[in-house]
Amino acid sequence: DIRNWIAAWNTDPKPYVWTKSADEILERLASYLNRIPDSGH
Repeated sequence: DIRNWIAAWNTDPKPYVWTKSADEILERLASYLNRIPDSGH
């Protein structure tokens, strides 16, 4: 399935559009890591 998706995507590629800023992504990641036991945070 993944290979089919890649083949279809490659026939008509479109640029990826980020919907969040880097700061928003990093804040979300930090929040997630704080909830994981033994994540080192």
